[in-house]
Amino acid sequence: MRKKLLPALVCLLLLTGCGENPINAKFDGEIAAFCENVSAIGSKIDAIQVEAEENSIRYATSDLLSYLDEMEIEFMKFANIDFPEEYDYLEDLADEAGRYMEEAAASYHKAYEDGFHQEMEEYARENYVRACKRMQVILAHLRGENTEEREPD
Repeated sequence: MRKKLLPALVCLLLLTGCGENPINAKFDGEIAAFCENVSAIGSKIDAIQVEAEENSIRYATSDLLSYLDEMEIEFMKFANIDFPEEYDYLEDLADEAGRYMEEAAASYHKAYEDGFHQEMEEYARENYVRACKRMQVILAHLRGENTEEREPD
């Protein structure tokens, strides 16, 4: 009897992570990875140097668009995370954030690739802000913070 109980107990401990729910642990890891990746991309964007020369502007624009594409990928991966049951209500907000970032990245490309289009850049920025606002609300909910003043428009 003891020999049968020991493997079952070991399996149970492995599945629960010594008291930690494996679904929540996976989710926490995905959230942490998202935050780290987006932060790293944000740092790259902040580090872009633009000189007055045309080549510098072209390279800076190319870098920016590339980083925004990376950001879009991260937001889309986040939108596809399977939220634990207690956070299911946040999945639609994550999907919205992904769609807004997708639209932002596409619009930034349109704003910069064939000359500069200020209206398109403003539209892109609005979508970028909406995506980030939704992420802030999601992360605040996950931390258990009051989000009334942060609710997205």
